[in-house]
Amino acid sequence: MWLVLFPTLPVLAADTLYLYNWNNYISDETIARFEAQCACKVVQDYYSDNEEMLAKIAAGASGYDLIVPTGNAVESLIRSRQLRPIDKARLPHLKNIKPAFLNTPFDPGNRYSVPYAYTLTLIGYNTAKVKELGLPSDTWALIFEPRYLRKIKGRVTVLDSQRELMAAAMKYLGHSINDTDEAKWKQARDLILRAKPYWAAFNASSYIKELTVGNIWVAHGYSNDMFQADQDARRAGRPFAIGYGIPEEGAVLALDSMVLHKTGRHPALAHRFMDFMLAGENSAELTNLIGSGNPNRAAMDHIRPEIADNRAVFPDAATLRRLEMMRDLDRRSRRVLNRIWTEIKLR
Repeated sequence: MWLVLFPTLPVLAADTLYLYNWNNYISDETIARFEAQCACKVVQDYYSDNEEMLAKIAAGASGYDLIVPTGNAVESLIRSRQLRPIDKARLPHLKNIKPAFLNTPFDPGNRYSVPYAYTLTLIGYNTAKVKELGLPSDTWALIFEPRYLRKIKGRVTVLDSQRELMAAAMKYLGHSINDTDEAKWKQARDLILRAKPYWAAFNASSYIKELTVGNIWVAHGYSNDMFQADQDARRAGRPFAIGYGIPEEGAVLALDSMVLHKTGRHPALAHRFMDFMLAGENSAELTNLIGSGNPNRAAMDHIRPEIADNRAVFPDAATLRRLEMMRDLDRRSRRVLNRIWTEIKLR
């Protein structure tokens, strides 16, 4: 359900925090604990793609105290002067963040953003079907090559996200996900269009369920979603597991961060929430719930061992070198990519 916050709303209650977050990106228990601690209420609105969130903000949505965008979207929000600077003096637990996740190219010095969690964009699959059909599970070829897709036609979904799908195609072709050469983008477009007839859908929201019930056998999606799908399949007693892994060609690492929107009316409460989430046990709860990667070193002692040891959640040093964070696009590149994406969706 959408909560639309525009400037025409009545004055918001001083003890209410308005959070704009990804679907399924914080536990009810964590929210309840913060509400008890601060004697406040948290109201959430949700999105399933950064472009969706940016479009809503650009259209005039306001009143959000905190948003949790990915790095390239943070960069876009900074460029469009949508954010308040962070007051680090109010964040004593900021010291818990691993240095590798601070001072990123999208926000040098962390003037505007505080790391929250990260995900990898990879391939999830029905282990029984992939084994039965003799398919590889460690390459983007599984979603792009007709020789494999013929065996799973109509049982594959890809993310309904121009940046994510283009990034997968670019990685498969041996290019950087941040390369904006139009000729290379057209190669990626052609690769996608060749594979598209074999896909069931562009899906960024319900592929967890589709994998869990066995309607879909292969999905392009986020590591935390694949973790959830596997947990759901186990709880439901399915005769298969959901496997997931990082393709050998490389993948996207998406660092999501907490930022303060300039129209938020409760910056002090928002800072309290940020610092609350920076405490190790609170940060760990998110990883234990949904299998997200965690940039918080104080969280590691509280994370279940089977998750901490999962290389698709916490990649080793060699794998990290094959991962890239997306950067924001300039206006010209965004126009070109929008045109290519429209062509992909309409053909």
